[in-house]
Amino acid sequence: MSTDDFSFALPPFKPADALVQLKRSLRDLRTLSERGDGYELKGSKVMELAAGDSTIEAKLARRPSRQVPEWDRFTLASSTEVRKFTDEVKKRLARWTEEDR
Repeated sequence: MSTDDFSFALPPFKPADALVQLKRSLRDLRTLSERGDGYELKGSKVMELAAGDSTIEAKLARRPSRQVPEWDRFTLASSTEVRKFTDEVKKRLARWTEEDR
């Protein structure tokens, strides 16, 4: 038996399930408030999330703003992309709270 006989397929990406996990991870950060389909930081909308048939569509503010923020858009189609997005959220939160001081 050769090593080519073994193939490991990742489980199919389920956007609705991944969105539940992502929201749980965001709640664990404790600095964001969930409002409808989005999240706020100190009253400023900083993120919007929506699950589609095969992806999660995410918008992340470049900076918190009480007006309409400038958005960076992300299409998350795998668990790896969801983890990278979560890491990006953490980086921005750290930067925003540092800038607030």
